[in-house]
Amino acid sequence: MTALNLIDTLGFLAATLTTASFVPQAWLTFRSRDVSGISLAMYSVFTLGIVAWLGYGLMLGAWPVIVANGVTLALAAAILAMKISIGRRS
Repeated sequence: MTALNLIDTLGFLAATLTTASFVPQAWLTFRSRDVSGISLAMYSVFTLGIVAWLGYGLMLGAWPVIVANGVTLALAAAILAMKISIGRRS
């Protein structure tokens, strides 16, 4: 295994672990539709941060960063949309 392959492997491992750690909370939020404990400001800033990381990954062509942040962005944006739509009804 070359050093570059080792670096990419480590990157994909890190990306998988951090993205996977986000999935249970997202799943619980989707199932329960309970967004009362979610800070709109925090999730807004978090989602913008994920957009920035995705842009960074795209500029570098860093696939581990692109894939992880693409998936995390989809989950975070869905939760943010739920917070905005459900929060307005409450």
